[in-house]
Amino acid sequence: MKLISLTFDDGPNTVTTPQVLDLLEEHGISASFFLIADRIDPDSAAVVRRALSLGCEIENHSTTHSMMAGMTPDQIRLEVDHCTQMIVDITGRPPRFFRPPYIDVSRTLFNEIGLTFISGTGCKDWMPETTVEERIEIMLDNAKDGEIFLLHDMTGNDNTVTALKTVIPELKKRGFGFITCGQLFDRYEIVPKHDYLYSNVFQTEPQNKL
Repeated sequence: MKLISLTFDDGPNTVTTPQVLDLLEEHGISASFFLIADRIDPDSAAVVRRALSLGCEIENHSTTHSMMAGMTPDQIRLEVDHCTQMIVDITGRPPRFFRPPYIDVSRTLFNEIGLTFISGTGCKDWMPETTVEERIEIMLDNAKDGEIFLLHDMTGNDNTVTALKTVIPELKKRGFGFITCGQLFDRYEIVPKHDYLYSNVFQTEPQNKL
């Protein structure tokens, strides 16, 4: 079976994140969620705990979702460490992965952040003008073994939820299984390189130009 990982940015929230979780639960699959700490409150934290109960992984997407490449080491640590602590407070587990906001990276970020950097194949789903059909086409055309898809569960991103209702069963028919980002690395016994920015666990180039 070919394996891929669905990953979701910019949550958690009590509107769209639960809709994504409903789909995952319906199909008996798991995914990875990259959280923004400033969007965590008691209500959205309950959604995160539900995701955890479904076998999902909870990962770091910074505290404020700011451009980070130009930040000082102290600013970087504040952005990442606060988010990590909030994740630990909710889940009891530290994150393994970090997705830099806007995929904005620098050598300083790699030096200061002790997590594996994840990019992912973008589906242009952060743009409202990207239609459901376009999102479906991007995912079906780019699905391959070891792939990591970058999606968004931000509030109101209904087109991605609708697209996944087609994509998940169609990729299952094509022989794909869905697991978390961490499980993808573990299943294939890939030891991630610290200075890589991953969109597929099998890639042999870092994907960043630093």
